[in-house]
Amino acid sequence: MAGIVERKRVVDRRPRRPVIYIICEGSMTEVRYFRKFRTRYSNIDIRPISAHYKSALHLVYSAAAIIRQEPYYPEDGDQIWCVFDRNGNTNEELQKAEQLAARRGYFIAFSNPAFELWFLLHFTDHRAYLADADAVTAKLGEKGRIPNYSKSGDYFDLLFPMLQLAFERAGALQKHHKGEGRPLLHRDSNPCTTVTQLVELLQIRAKQSCDT
Repeated sequence: MAGIVERKRVVDRRPRRPVIYIICEGSMTEVRYFRKFRTRYSNIDIRPISAHYKSALHLVYSAAAIIRQEPYYPEDGDQIWCVFDRNGNTNEELQKAEQLAARRGYFIAFSNPAFELWFLLHFTDHRAYLADADAVTAKLGEKGRIPNYSKSGDYFDLLFPMLQLAFERAGALQKHHKGEGRPLLHRDSNPCTTVTQLVELLQIRAKQSCDT
């Protein structure tokens, strides 16, 4: 499939702040969380796609369709992030999504089995296999974590003080799977999340915006 047609640049256009486009599944959990990183000067554009489409490859194709209609200038620091869970994707589908994203210059934030694993790692260094999203939310709902957890809830302020711990724990999981020779975008890399890389970028951009 052909790449995105490069837009003609306006030579004397006004300086603009780089945009981080986040293309994600559903319209609640990820949107509510990432929205909190927005500031007056940190430009984050979050685009959820229909929850009916759980294919990682479909999400990457959707990102391409969305971005064709938007001002996208990677040379200015714009980035596109595709955020998706394991769901029913096969390893072949995950690999195809990763390859397509790489060809187009997109980034991927992948969670296995579900995005809520990122939340769980704020509370505990969880290393054991998790069967599905329900297993993650059950762990997340345990005492001292987020009782009565809801996908529509806003937990950013609760989680933020433990952010560094979550970074370290997610990093340790990534290192473990790599050490075992498993690709991070693979059904066998469970549990694992690469949301850390996106969150780190959002933090950096937010800090840069405060310093300028």
